[in-house]
Amino acid sequence: MSSTDAPAIVLDAVSKTYGEVRAVDSVSLTVGRGEFFGLLGPNGAGKTTLIEMVEGLRVPDSGSVSVLGMSPAPRNLALLPLMGVQTQRSAFFTRLTAREHLTTVAALYGLPAAAADKTLAMVGLTASANVRVTNISGGQRQRLAIASALVHDPQVIFLDEPTAALDPQARRDLGQMLRELKATGKTIVYTTHHLDEAQGLCDRVAIMAAGSVLALGSPRDLIARSQVGTRLIVPASRLAAEDAGRLDGVDGVTVEDGTLVLRTSQAARVLAALGASGGLDDVETRPATLEDVYLELMGAPRA
Repeated sequence: MSSTDAPAIVLDAVSKTYGEVRAVDSVSLTVGRGEFFGLLGPNGAGKTTLIEMVEGLRVPDSGSVSVLGMSPAPRNLALLPLMGVQTQRSAFFTRLTAREHLTTVAALYGLPAAAADKTLAMVGLTASANVRVTNISGGQRQRLAIASALVHDPQVIFLDEPTAALDPQARRDLGQMLRELKATGKTIVYTTHHLDEAQGLCDRVAIMAAGSVLALGSPRDLIARSQVGTRLIVPASRLAAEDAGRLDGVDGVTVEDGTLVLRTSQAARVLAALGASGGLDDVETRPATLEDVYLELMGAPRA
């Protein structure tokens, strides 16, 4: 297998314990070159500890980690320029302008100011290049944090909650930037609590809880393998819950806020039955999503 065919990241039975807490419990997975890989799970699931072991910030108690064919720990100086890291609380040279900040970061890698200008353009910050970091918006700071992770053209990029705490417009803009970043073919490891983003961006995701991986695969495959099914939302005035439960293809019925929620794995059959019994006006179809799969795995009730 050539170096370009080998996985970007390999974890083999990796564990990490803090006192009596097993933060990561024998996790094994691979991330392919050029893959956009999502790491999902509630707070305390072990995501941060796992990522920090991949980045070389922590050493596993057992198991092995390989990034681009090298061990990241103990601190591997040869690997550092090949990785880009955006953390949830990124540090900035706040008295500098955006361009000065990024030029300084580029200089740490021995790169000229032109690298900073190129990356500012990539993340859509050229117009704010001469604005002090203290005066740019939260969304622009997130873009600058990502730019700081990209300026040295790394092969593997770690993005930790890049759209956290952003308003809807800033989140949408940054989401578009992430799609453009995905198209460049970089290997990206991405953590988020926005499961709609993960569903739209990630080639595969791992869903973690209590230090273990509960599910691994593409969002489409995880949804297909789940027992969630499609939900049909029907006005309660249309028919009784008992009658709805007897429709061909209905797996279950609940009453929520004056509507009937019909669960089914055969949406077309149920829609045909509803249409025959009074039409489809005001009937809403809600296909299963990655969020539904996540909530099912966590044992949480779904809306």
